[in-house]
Amino acid sequence: MTTATARHILVSSEDKCNALKAQIAEGADFAELAKEHSTCPSGKSGGDLGSFGPGMMVAEFDQVCFNEAVGEVHGPVKTQFGYHLVEVTSRS
Repeated sequence: MTTATARHILVSSEDKCNALKAQIAEGADFAELAKEHSTCPSGKSGGDLGSFGPGMMVAEFDQVCFNEAVGEVHGPVKTQFGYHLVEVTSRS
């Protein structure tokens, strides 16, 4: 079975998501921004979600984690929880 590891930042608005993505593009540390801004409990650990398989996350999240490039920040990804920046850290 394919598995992925990822980290994310969850915020309430697309604008905030885009602003954080711009900060990351300018060199800001993803984990530090997750700790400071993410509304998900994973924010405390830099947004780390660990390893998971297809179907373990919501569909919009799975789409990114199992189809987009590894090592790049993707988003905003809208789910019922809010807006995510997603970095797929590995896939096997």
